[in-house]
Amino acid sequence: MSIVQSRRHFLTALSSITAAAVTGSSRSFAQEATPETTTIRLAKNDGICIAPQYIANELLRLEGFTDVQHVTRLPTEMSTAIGRGDVDFSMEFAAQLIPAIETGVPVMALAGVHVGCFELFAHEGIRSIRDLKGRKVGTQAWGLAPHVLVTSMAANVGLDPKDIDWVLTPSVDPMHLFVEGKIDAFLGTPPEPQELRARKIGHVVVNSAVDRPWSQYFCCMLAGNRDFVRKNPIATKRALRAILKAADICATDPAGAARRMVDGGFTTRYDYALQTLKEIPYNKWREYDPADTIRFYSLRLREAGMIKSSPSRIASDGTNWQFFNELKRELKS
Repeated sequence: MSIVQSRRHFLTALSSITAAAVTGSSRSFAQEATPETTTIRLAKNDGICIAPQYIANELLRLEGFTDVQHVTRLPTEMSTAIGRGDVDFSMEFAAQLIPAIETGVPVMALAGVHVGCFELFAHEGIRSIRDLKGRKVGTQAWGLAPHVLVTSMAANVGLDPKDIDWVLTPSVDPMHLFVEGKIDAFLGTPPEPQELRARKIGHVVVNSAVDRPWSQYFCCMLAGNRDFVRKNPIATKRALRAILKAADICATDPAGAARRMVDGGFTTRYDYALQTLKEIPYNKWREYDPADTIRFYSLRLREAGMIKSSPSRIASDGTNWQFFNELKRELKS
């Protein structure tokens, strides 16, 4: 598909989804006041799976935002970046938000956006999570999504996470060590799984998009700065609506969305972006309950000794589903 055709498909998808949403919720949309601020800052990093916040610019402008900024922040600092107010919103792995909420970072989970983008890659001899006992597993930081999710997976099957030989590599991507055979396994996020499959290196032990129980819960959720959300409820709802519509576009027109990501400088490989958008179920956000996701991961992390708080405490301190529930009713498919 040519760039012109891809852009035409994208704009057609954008127009149809916007028209359907406005038709289905014209009364509530018309009753909303203008946003309290017309500036919005979204995070930007190498991750492809957070595509909805990359391609939502036109939708955000339709919602009244005239200044849409994408601020580069590493995944390792996402919760703190939101909490500090460096960015207003970003998609982030659900389980990575929970320890931040427990420690008092002013971040608030607002919605689930998509299911499953993580894949646990391993070399020969590892066929299950239990096989990770005594094996080298790479992570760039404690508390980062790969560490949190593999820990949760281990606890879920009765494996003590302390029995895993964790290899901490702050300045080196674990995928490079995996390719060189210096570690036995690591948890990859797009575009890493796409690259490894293309190079025929390793095999997938767990794919969170299809393997239970991980596929039954949200992966990436939209989180916002707590003060921003409290001071700007109209802007918050409008921003969330734009990003959820963008998730629909990722599901209905992955080719156009992938092209927009490349054209916008959010990723360089169109083929990897397209593969990612086709594989991740962006169309599931209406079907899943974000409260269930927070409860599930809170229990897993508590079992693993990573948090002490109860799921109800995490929910009360760091979640607000009001906007999401309203939009699920408004943006019926």
